[in-house]
Amino acid sequence: MKIGQLSELTGLSIDTLRYYEKIGLIEPPYRKSGQRLYDPDAVRWIDFLKALKATGMSLEDMKRYALMRAKGNATAANRRVMLETQHALVLKRIEELNACAALLDYKIANYHDIEARHEQADNRRNAR
Repeated sequence: MKIGQLSELTGLSIDTLRYYEKIGLIEPPYRKSGQRLYDPDAVRWIDFLKALKATGMSLEDMKRYALMRAKGNATAANRRVMLETQHALVLKRIEELNACAALLDYKIANYHDIEARHEQADNRRNAR
């Protein structure tokens, strides 16, 4: 597929795809008459890269992962360790976000109570 199609399927801009190719995150595609032609498997790989980025993994770590992936199964243990480390960071971040959400829930409920008391006071004043 051409780079425009890959861009549409992955949601990444053409510039980002070219940049990812330049820094080694995606393998250089086959070229025909100067046009990049990507393998359909590139979509799955890019979706995985997007997931890694969403976890907060740095581009440098993503590049290290991509380099190891290119070396094949001999690097499976190292890649697994990288993913386990990232997974632990994601779980920690989820805990932090859950604590933040609980605080927001408390504050929102508090404001509902304040608004309800204020409305009751207004209603009593208007009833007089």
